[in-house]
Amino acid sequence: MRFALIGAAGYIAPRHMKAIQETDGDLVAAFDPNDSVGVIDSFFPNARFFVEFERFDRHLDKINRRGDGVDYVGICSPNYLHDAHIRFALRSGADAICEKPLVLNPWNVDALEEIENTSGRKINSILQLRLHPAIIALREKVAAQPDKIHDVDLTYITSRGKWYHVSWKGDEKKSGGVATNIGVHFYDMLSFVFGPLQRSVVHLHEAERSAGYLEFKKAKVRWFLSVDKRDLPAAVIGKQPTYRSITVDGEEIEFSGGFTDLHTQSYQKIISGEGYGLSDVRPSIELVSNIRTAKIELTKGEKHPFTQEYVK
Repeated sequence: MRFALIGAAGYIAPRHMKAIQETDGDLVAAFDPNDSVGVIDSFFPNARFFVEFERFDRHLDKINRRGDGVDYVGICSPNYLHDAHIRFALRSGADAICEKPLVLNPWNVDALEEIENTSGRKINSILQLRLHPAIIALREKVAAQPDKIHDVDLTYITSRGKWYHVSWKGDEKKSGGVATNIGVHFYDMLSFVFGPLQRSVVHLHEAERSAGYLEFKKAKVRWFLSVDKRDLPAAVIGKQPTYRSITVDGEEIEFSGGFTDLHTQSYQKIISGEGYGLSDVRPSIELVSNIRTAKIELTKGEKHPFTQEYVK
């Protein structure tokens, strides 16, 4: 299989390169406006690299016309560009493999569904938490208790410095905000385990943190997400920059490990025709879109359920 990659200088790109290598694929071309891509040498030193999208486009068109185009285009670009880059992949005669969030808004999913149907190509999303052994085990446990409504607390705090708000990640129009940028894969996991979403209430929506309450078919979930190190629990301050906790009925779900091969497993499923598509990502995209536009439902003087701070 032959691959191209958009967003080769990003944090997540090496996981895609590793997945391509471990599925016996060949990365033939990569693009990124940032040229800090020396990591390519560890995987595919012979890959063509471009810092101008127009030249990247021209190269893929050239090799496609001569009969040795790419089968897949991996997309690791900023969130707001995913939609355009997916369209580019399909127009190039390739299937798309896109990082989450696939897009920022539900209507983007509608439009992509149309172009997917007319192109005959497939849009695949990386939803690696669905492949995590601990999450699969939890899903099986929940399925074995069909009448039980579970009580879930989700907290994810990942410290980010001042650079975060200067980059595209700090711009809600480009990243979708904290709930989208660092939370969308958790929301997908929750619906994967506990069934369809039935209710969403937003308690807090700020540039650095967001929180709320969700009801799924089989769970009631309180969630809190933050990129502010001041939100870290006292027990981990100075020891680690990230705190992640998911409890189900008071029991901690341990899934901090086991991530090493999940992108490779995702690629294996995609290549075998079992990748997660548009219908799989739609519920989480609808949820994060609603979170961005929802009215805050905590009243003045009420304590926030996670921060225990009074709403001003």
